[in-house]
Amino acid sequence: MATINDIAERLGITKGTVSKGLNNAEDVSEEMRKKILETAVELGYVNKRRLKREKKLCVLVENIEYQTPNQFGHDIVLGFKQMAEPDGWTVDVIPIDMEFQRGIPYGVFIMEHGYQAAFLLGLTLLDPWMQELRTSRIPTVLYDNYIKENPNVASVGCDSQEGFELAVKHLTRLGHQKIGLISGPLESYILKARYNAYLAAMDKFGLEINDNYIGLGYYVNDSTKKYIPRLLKEGVTAILFSHDVRAISAITECDDRGIRIPEDLSIIGFDDLPMTAHTMPPLTTVRQDRTALGKCGFYALSSLLNHVAIGSILLRAQLIIRDSTGPVRPEGALEAGVPNRWPHPRTPESSS
Repeated sequence: MATINDIAERLGITKGTVSKGLNNAEDVSEEMRKKILETAVELGYVNKRRLKREKKLCVLVENIEYQTPNQFGHDIVLGFKQMAEPDGWTVDVIPIDMEFQRGIPYGVFIMEHGYQAAFLLGLTLLDPWMQELRTSRIPTVLYDNYIKENPNVASVGCDSQEGFELAVKHLTRLGHQKIGLISGPLESYILKARYNAYLAAMDKFGLEINDNYIGLGYYVNDSTKKYIPRLLKEGVTAILFSHDVRAISAITECDDRGIRIPEDLSIIGFDDLPMTAHTMPPLTTVRQDRTALGKCGFYALSSLLNHVAIGSILLRAQLIIRDSTGPVRPEGALEAGVPNRWPHPRTPESSS
């Protein structure tokens, strides 16, 4: 482990100057303080005195809303705090963005504020800090993201593979064969994981994998407007969505176009946001236990702090079956005058 002597020798300054820089003394210039912090991070220095005085963790949040109970990140943060605070930790929750990351290296930010470890939510593969995390020595846990070959960085999430298998199994039981996917662009780890989970589930159940059944788009509303009519034209009778927000947008789009759910199209989301039980119709979706995800985030972080290298922790997925999925409509049913509504096997709020 690096010492103050190592930092002083690297920079050609006294130990006293290094100590002042590490402790934010006013008589050290901002430029020198930055050099000291950057060198300390590079060498893997740990300020043991400061760590003994303070037990501080941070949750850094990007692209996820978390302030109120109906927002996706709220319960993740809550679960983390429920584990961390009784254990004597102070937890700061800090919103970040790409501009923030470009302005200060990850390691410097953590050391500057005296944090011992961090839980990161919402970063994509394009974020500046993702490159730094490949070699970072700071105990860090990522939600829905993954860094290879760094024992200081762990990952927590929900099992996308299991979730999509449950969804496709449910749809095949209802007679669906042509099942599509609408997702965001594959620039994030989790969207790639769910895209691959869709492909694997389709293959497992012997269903056709067709590029024409897949729509990838950045903007949610534009994607649903573009891909729902396109997939229906291809004969798709059910669509999986990478997130509930996209599925909810699809419900609105279908209503605008006179497409009935589930009579004409079955849809399944992913996340089980609070609002999904109250859409019209209520949305079938893969549930993530977000409070448990937060608790797992702290569990993984405390393991890293105790020098136990963890790769990934994946929670079990659960399919919540509601009214947005139903039996596939028989071909020619409309022409023959067959009613489109008929009883179908389902158990509300149950796992498939």
